[in-house]
Amino acid sequence: MALDQWSKGRIEHILPPGGRIRILPFFALTRVYNRGAAFSFMNGAGAWRNDLFLVLASLVSVVMVNWILILPNRPRTLPVALSLILGGAAGNALDRILHGHVIDFLLFHVHGWSYPAFNVADSAITIGAVLFVWSLVKR
Repeated sequence: MALDQWSKGRIEHILPPGGRIRILPFFALTRVYNRGAAFSFMNGAGAWRNDLFLVLASLVSVVMVNWILILPNRPRTLPVALSLILGGAAGNALDRILHGHVIDFLLFHVHGWSYPAFNVADSAITIGAVLFVWSLVKR
């Protein structure tokens, strides 16, 4: 969460909204605001969406923490996976509380196609989710 918030602060300091710095032919830093969920889902919804996202993130966090505490014989990688997911969710939730949107800045693009911009918290959530599934399948 600390790396996520630090990186978003640096981007806010370095780039204007919509600005872009090309790092590699297929990768750039940008500054965009995501008011929706993943891949800007519900981006056009009203102000109620932040409340909905915060409530859902809180509920999922409580369920995940309780689940890991009661799960017998849990793989050692499971707490790491859940920590990544919860830390990423907390980073994006903090953005919503402080700014009303999530700050995204990592942009991959190839030949006119670009993947939706994302941030360190999104990466932690994705890595955590993959590790979570792997931990359960490995059992």
